[in-house]
Amino acid sequence: MKHLIYRLRFSTSVHFGRGMLSESAFCFSADTLFSAFYIEALKLGREEELYSAVKSGALCFSDAFPFLRERYFLPKPMFYVESKAPGDSKEKKRFKKIQYIPAELLEDFFRGELHAEHCDLGELGEESSQMRAAVSRSGDDTRPYCVGDFFFREGNGLYLIFALESNREEKLIEILFQSLSYSGIGGKRSSGKGRFSYERRELSEELQDAMMREGKRYMLLCSALPREVELESALEGASYLLQKRSGFILSENFSPEQQKKRDLYTFRSGSCFRHRFQGVVYLVNEGGAHPVYRYARGLFLGVGG
Repeated sequence: MKHLIYRLRFSTSVHFGRGMLSESAFCFSADTLFSAFYIEALKLGREEELYSAVKSGALCFSDAFPFLRERYFLPKPMFYVESKAPGDSKEKKRFKKIQYIPAELLEDFFRGELHAEHCDLGELGEESSQMRAAVSRSGDDTRPYCVGDFFFREGNGLYLIFALESNREEKLIEILFQSLSYSGIGGKRSSGKGRFSYERRELSEELQDAMMREGKRYMLLCSALPREVELESALEGASYLLQKRSGFILSENFSPEQQKKRDLYTFRSGSCFRHRFQGVVYLVNEGGAHPVYRYARGLFLGVGG
């Protein structure tokens, strides 16, 4: 498999779901990208090509992770290591809250030598909120509501790691990224949020080695769920967190009325396993004009521990 990085630089603020409309995360999951890709593929008549590529494993990709200029961050591994630093309760509390660590310091984490100050993302951007007004069609009073968003500072943004089987998959994602960059990704796109430019980069030698490494542990890089036949093996010696993936179907052509996707519980990125698994793409709709899928294939990084 060929591995590539795609960096997204946002020209507008973004709104990525975090449970409350008044809040916004600064990253998004692989299944969010797949859903956005699928909607663009429907417009271009290439939805079957996209679905076949991810179903067969010819195309896999990670969650979106932050980068600060030329520094890439990965999810903090869900694996306990004893810190070699002197006991400091404030440092331990700070480190516990950290979600992402610099990619080049991943091995320092497993040696217990990583400090919270090394993982500071304070320069990434700013979170803010905007007041909006909901106008009732029935003549009721206008109701104000708050929308949270995040704006990346210049030089910063999000990146994704792609695993591609051939040039065919590479050409497909180039087409889909080009279309999606104008549509935007995330919520409140009708307000102009989520617009971006993108660039392709090669993986660093360290990251490329880790993607191919046979290690004692494998860290999950995306929200994913094993197939039923893989579940027992995947859970053996694993350290993980589950998350509920839900949401509404955003395709304008699916149904006259907005409908929800079926809920699915997946492992969070950063979960660590002794055995890799493939995962699957789940059908999460009932009825409608076209299928709606939840991307839940696995992509892993070989790590210590």
